Amino acid sequence: MYDIIVVGGGPAGMTAALYALRNGKTALVLEKNGFGGQITHSPKVENWPGTARMSGNEYADAFLEQILDQGAEVDLTEVVRVEKADGCLRVITEDGEEKEAKAVILATGVKHRMLGLPGEEDLVGEGISYCAVCDGDFYKGKTVCVAGGGNSALQEAILLASKCAHVTMLQDLPSFTGEQKLQEVLFARDNVSALTGVRITDVTLDENAQMTGVTVRKADGETETVPCDGLFVAIGLIPENEAFAGLAELNQWGYFDSGESCETKTPGVYVAGDCRSKGVRQLTTAVADGATAALAACRYIDGL
Repeated sequence: MYDIIVVGGGPAGMTAALYALRNGKTALVLEKNGFGGQITHSPKVENWPGTARMSGNEYADAFLEQILDQGAEVDLTEVVRVEKADGCLRVITEDGEEKEAKAVILATGVKHRMLGLPGEEDLVGEGISYCAVCDGDFYKGKTVCVAGGGNSALQEAILLASKCAHVTMLQDLPSFTGEQKLQEVLFARDNVSALTGVRITDVTLDENAQMTGVTVRKADGETETVPCDGLFVAIGLIPENEAFAGLAELNQWGYFDSGESCETKTPGVYVAGDCRSKGVRQLTTAVADGATAALAACRYIDGL
């Protein structure tokens, strides 16, 4: 039996393992895709305190090596459910394997809702981005498009408009759905324009595979190419927490409905990172959650 099993090997999950190990606990990290999570899609990370710049892959690789050196066990497998057992928690993986722990930390993360464009995944970090805070500085003085029309898209565009030469909003609905105040702030800027009722169908690249624009289809069926150096997609996030709804409450959007304590309704089960209901989803807030959840789990195991 492990002291703590962490479900998810992104920054929150690996931080949870690190803090568990530093507190003398055994830790197993189970990750279904690849260690590092969403940060591995960022070719440059320049908002990590104390480090001027690094790639997301460099960060993830170094972090994985760090927790392995501390004694963490890791495995690439998908967790399909967690059950309460006699005096412990039982973690069941997709291949039917069962592992037991005194505490479990759910750091399942989220995935970005994608547009479904040809070659979209290959362009993530190479022209397509999902975070203006993370990647906006790379487009200073350039032209970008923002896909989406809700609050997140409007907030992304406001930040980008302060850095970029021009921002074009692309909304597939007839109008924007975000707060009116945000719309007023954004469209008061003279370097912002908008196209509504359009669906992005493709991206255009030059001979060096650099983005030069996006193709949109209008309601009447006509197509138009909108020039841009980059495309920021803000059409929502998808949490994958349903398998654990019996252990932790979910809010209306599917996020774990837990506060800053990272606690759940089930003793010994904690949540951490982007999968949790929160106002800011950044690398720094993910690792903060990981530390909080791990220390809470340690206190629970120790009976404090």
